Amino acid sequence: MNEHSNIVPVRQPDEIDDPLTNILRSGARQLLAQAVEMEAEAFLAAMKGLKRPDGRDRLVRHGHGPVRTIQTGIGAVEVARVKIRDRAVTSDGERIRFTSAILPLWARRTKSLDALLPVLYLRGISTGDFQEALAALLGKDAPNLSPGVVSRLTTEWQLEYERWQKRDLSARRYVYVWADGVFLQARMEDHSECMLVLIGATPEGKKELIGFQVGVRESTQSWHELLVEAKTRGLKIAPEIAVGDGALGFWKALDEVFPATRHQRCWVHKTANILNKVAVSVQASMKKDLREVYLASNRASAEVAIDVFAEKYGAKYDKAVECLTKDRDAMLAFYEFPAEHWDHLRTTNPIESVFATVRHRTVRTKGSLSSTTAKLMVFKLLCAASKTWRRLKGTNQLPNVSAGVRFENGIEVIQVPENHAA
Repeated sequence: MNEHSNIVPVRQPDEIDDPLTNILRSGARQLLAQAVEMEAEAFLAAMKGLKRPDGRDRLVRHGHGPVRTIQTGIGAVEVARVKIRDRAVTSDGERIRFTSAILPLWARRTKSLDALLPVLYLRGISTGDFQEALAALLGKDAPNLSPGVVSRLTTEWQLEYERWQKRDLSARRYVYVWADGVFLQARMEDHSECMLVLIGATPEGKKELIGFQVGVRESTQSWHELLVEAKTRGLKIAPEIAVGDGALGFWKALDEVFPATRHQRCWVHKTANILNKVAVSVQASMKKDLREVYLASNRASAEVAIDVFAEKYGAKYDKAVECLTKDRDAMLAFYEFPAEHWDHLRTTNPIESVFATVRHRTVRTKGSLSSTTAKLMVFKLLCAASKTWRRLKGTNQLPNVSAGVRFENGIEVIQVPENHAA
């Protein structure tokens, strides 16, 4: 006899009925399980030559570990790690252990979520509110992002930051550097902290984070301390050129620590400064004319474009013209380097892009957290962003200038010594 029921299941208010999300999570679970299995099989295949005295394999599968929930960008995904057993013990009592690179032993979140936490904090969300903020994305309760977990994470980040601050730079050389000071309202404090950031590009074209610390505004002393600290840890060779905005503090400190380094002012900052001195109705036309300067095919054409700009706007907008012409040499210094790198050297974009969504945060949030926490959050944000920084374009990297090579309008020129016989 068939039984009929009038009971209809009711979906709870905090549950999300989204078939697409369920499909994605199911697919992610299957793919992750397959990847873990393949990793274990590859490890066993590499160790196939290891045998016991009786001829049997020394390393064998030994089931799975407990099912673990991993927090990912599409919610919680369950997975179990593969266990591998070493059936032989060496004379020193050591065993071969298998450690999954895909699924580390104590992992509870994907690395992308750890990188997301600093962004949330700098956008004004208190650490105690992370669970609530991510509930819709990660599912109810988000168990691995509790305030206690976040607190432990910041402790780990502090140790990581201290190790990073002490690293040796004697084997490093940076041909280009980008510098900027980022202002962030430090929670419930009455003043703004300035995060001083220094990025460098190696001769191979890779961009790296050189220095980072909290400074007093963008003062010469703060920048001087950051540059001296990098030099003390082994950065002896001066960069060929430094890119930054018009903050005088950095340029004065640079001349004191690395006097041979050329100055290149950021065109994004300079354009904004110039346009702020004219009426809105003129800004579109003026911005187009400024593009004719920094996108010119060579320095001579850029010089002509500046003269045209001065003649066109000098009578009515003399302050805007003066803002451009007073830094003429520093605005066009990039023309003396490889043409492939001009896009990189015109602006401080490597730093600007990292803080595009958080640098103007002004909302006060509950919880009196120190600037030390903000510093660690910014540090982790920079570390995560460094993995996505573009390499310098092209294969024509900056050569050793002392070897008699220089650039004119981006073209390599070989210098011949005066006493060289014809």
